[in-house]
Amino acid sequence: MNGTGEKIRLARLLKGTENAVIVAVDHGLYFGPLDGLLNLPEAISKLGQADAVLLSAGMVSHCADFFAVRGAPSMILRLNWATNYVAPWEYEHSYSVPLLTAAEAVRLGADIVVGSVTLKTPDQAEDAQNVGLFAKLVQQKITAGVPLICEVYPIGGDFAKPEELQEEVAIGCRMAAELGADMIKTFYTGPGFSRITAATPIPIFALGALKKPTEKDALIAAADAVRLGARGVVFGRNVVQSKDPERLLEALKEVVKAGKSPDDVAVKYNLD
Repeated sequence: MNGTGEKIRLARLLKGTENAVIVAVDHGLYFGPLDGLLNLPEAISKLGQADAVLLSAGMVSHCADFFAVRGAPSMILRLNWATNYVAPWEYEHSYSVPLLTAAEAVRLGADIVVGSVTLKTPDQAEDAQNVGLFAKLVQQKITAGVPLICEVYPIGGDFAKPEELQEEVAIGCRMAAELGADMIKTFYTGPGFSRITAATPIPIFALGALKKPTEKDALIAAADAVRLGARGVVFGRNVVQSKDPERLLEALKEVVKAGKSPDDVAVKYNLD
């Protein structure tokens, strides 16, 4: 990270040693309308206690009022799109294309931007193209003065067992740091996750992936990731598809930011 703007924007998200709770609502880019996100302005209105909200550029105009208040969560915008995210169609490749530049995202109001990298695809040239696109995003974010999250997202990650992702996530996270990312969003890989966070010199956020069977399970997953070195979580479906997104978000904050026991927090908030 080189610029003052990047440092200021990052400090708003990660205050000192405090962890962050981020909510993703950009699923429409890959899944179309999902339960909990059918009316995005309504859904996002319940997320005011999040540290940041990740959404797509085309939805900013529909949700502008949410961000246009003092103390609103940071806005994170996605800069590229890749085929492997379209899980319902079970693509085996990850062809990535740019959606907008970092400067365009800042003009829309972004405090932070995110770009994805998928490696170990069926084609080495495909991997190289994905890395090349992300390298361009790094140069753009430096010019725009905005922090960049790299989403390390192996093909089939939503449906893989955590331990199956260990090698790809470990290599991808270190590569992301070496390429110039400021933060990382990726899968929690179980006990081996501590080796990934220890070898990656930038903050890592654990993504939520598929909705957990219970809300307590979501709290436990968040606690496990933080215990092994994550600086917070990026949860989407686990929050917006919960019975009470605002209550679960408050509970997540106690686990992720205050380090409280997920069992105790589940009892306090009556989560099962």
